Amino acid sequence: MSTPAPPDKRFERRRAETRRALLRAARQILAETGEAGASIQAIAERADVGFGSFYNHFPSKTELFDAAVVDALEEYGQSIDERLAGIDDPAELVAAGFRLSARMAGSHPELMQVLRHRGLGHIHSANGLARRALRDLEVGVASGRFTAVDPAVALTALGGTLLPLVELRFAHPDLDGDEAAVNLAEMVLRMLGLPPDDAHEVARRPLPEPASPAAPTRTARNPAGE
Repeated sequence: MSTPAPPDKRFERRRAETRRALLRAARQILAETGEAGASIQAIAERADVGFGSFYNHFPSKTELFDAAVVDALEEYGQSIDERLAGIDDPAELVAAGFRLSARMAGSHPELMQVLRHRGLGHIHSANGLARRALRDLEVGVASGRFTAVDPAVALTALGGTLLPLVELRFAHPDLDGDEAAVNLAEMVLRMLGLPPDDAHEVARRPLPEPASPAAPTRTARNPAGE
């Protein structure tokens, strides 16, 4: 029989669960409305936590909603990064990121609604897809794959193209999102200095398949459920 977790560990686990519940509630509100006007009482009720628990984690609604945006954008960036882990060509990374983002409007609507409503203010964030895109742009410029421009300026152009693509996907769900993303990716690659034929080919390369879920590992049952 396993030994129960010490009280301090149980406390920290419950504390982390409460914080995650508040972040989930804030993300849902942002995805639905784009606004941070909900009362703390409404947020706590949606998170299914006590009103007083809110201030144990966030000093204000502003800090909560800011943290929720960062949390959503980090999940978004990590998802893209994991999917494209085997690609070395920075041009292909840029193009594939556009195409996967268009698809995520359907597969991860809450996440992409947060990006749609709040992404503009985080184009140069140190979190999420922004820092990963900046990394790929820096590699592309350093290697000569992209025109020698300030990567931060190029990131502004990428973000300014990606956000309207996400808006387009939600405004016109019947539109062929893949085709729109491919065409925009080709335009961006040409803007970054790729020759037209090269940009056309790179933008249409097959996307990597999602990783298969790992087979569950058989372990002895833990009676305590830890």
